[in-house]
Amino acid sequence: MAESCGIEVVFVNLGIRAHDLEHLSIEKLPEEVFKKGLSSVQLAINKSFPELNLKNGSLSSGLARYIGDSFKSHNIQIAVLGCYVNIIHPDLDERRRSLEFFKEHIRFARDFGCSIVGTETGNVHAKMGFTTDNFREEPFLEVVKSVSELVEEAERFGVFVGIEAGVNHPVYSPKMMKRLMDEIRSSNLQAIFDPTNLLTEENYMNQDNIFNEAFELYGDRIVAVHAKDFTIKNGKLEFVPVGKGLLDYNTIFKFIKYNKPYINILMENTKEPFIDEGILYLRQKYEIV
Repeated sequence: MAESCGIEVVFVNLGIRAHDLEHLSIEKLPEEVFKKGLSSVQLAINKSFPELNLKNGSLSSGLARYIGDSFKSHNIQIAVLGCYVNIIHPDLDERRRSLEFFKEHIRFARDFGCSIVGTETGNVHAKMGFTTDNFREEPFLEVVKSVSELVEEAERFGVFVGIEAGVNHPVYSPKMMKRLMDEIRSSNLQAIFDPTNLLTEENYMNQDNIFNEAFELYGDRIVAVHAKDFTIKNGKLEFVPVGKGLLDYNTIFKFIKYNKPYINILMENTKEPFIDEGILYLRQKYEIV
């Protein structure tokens, strides 16, 4: 594990996935985030503002600046632009549209005041979901091709591509994330760490080892952290609001508090009426580790 940076960090740089605060306008959403005492968001534009109906070719500096300035006026950072598309879609035309949409986000990210555009690594099937078909060598090589293309664009614009590993995707484990980084040797490829997405009903009892493996293999490349929770119901892993489940936040916070100080920690899958309670839970956990 990486050595501690040697400073005591109590402040937790806490944010939220913006569309978990539902049905708010471009003007009202930053205000609500500020009222919650949060400092940042992960923003998926079409999910937060579906009325914009963004498609390929819709983004502009004007729109990006308008949205970015609205958040900046409340001192809220857009930490990650979420553009979660299927980068290995089996329909090559649809894949191309998805990759081009992601690249548009890269080109205008700086106008949003953001340096990270994030996605997962897709699915061999058009319908997203768990399948062992993703775990074959061919899907991984397709991921390498798509991510390489996105990273090349990110290098041109001084932006990071944030890749999120998860068991529903070809990059499904810490080792696969490290392999992706070894295949694509670029500092513009970084990791969004979502610990819950690495867990299944079979491995969740071993989560501390899984998380520490990720920190060992690519902890220095983690640029944002997702905070959500899970439980096991009828033998299946299900997401629950932050603080209502089994996630080992002690292991996570022990690493990031002293090795990644002030990193953006973004709550996910926690909606009203559980947001305030989740914020308090995370702050208390972070303070005591």
